[in-house]
Amino acid sequence: MPKEKTNGTKDSFGARLAALRKAAGYTQAELGAELGVSQRMIAYYEGPEANPPATMLAAMAKALGVSVDELVGTTRPRKAAARPTNSRLQRRLQQLDKLGAKEKRQILQFLDTFLEREKLKQRVGAG
Repeated sequence: MPKEKTNGTKDSFGARLAALRKAAGYTQAELGAELGVSQRMIAYYEGPEANPPATMLAAMAKALGVSVDELVGTTRPRKAAARPTNSRLQRRLQQLDKLGAKEKRQILQFLDTFLEREKLKQRVGAG
């Protein structure tokens, strides 16, 4: 039996990947960086007839917060749990949490300074 072409329908791997990537709050470039490939490769994988190597599926599924079965379409995606409103910020915070104590302290000092400056701007603007 010949392989059925999907021609970019929403049942294709590429369409599923794009939908899952967007639901996870990733741009193509961000997902590529997470997986160690270029933005062009992610765009290629989201195309109507491309499929990534099998060795990459587990990393893709992990990055997107889904199972490999959901990613490849053998099971329907489960209803998305309430994701943070800014998953990009959430990913950055997770990366920061992996830093050492000294680096965390420096970043917190920077954030505190920035937030205080914004509060002052608001006070001056309101007064």
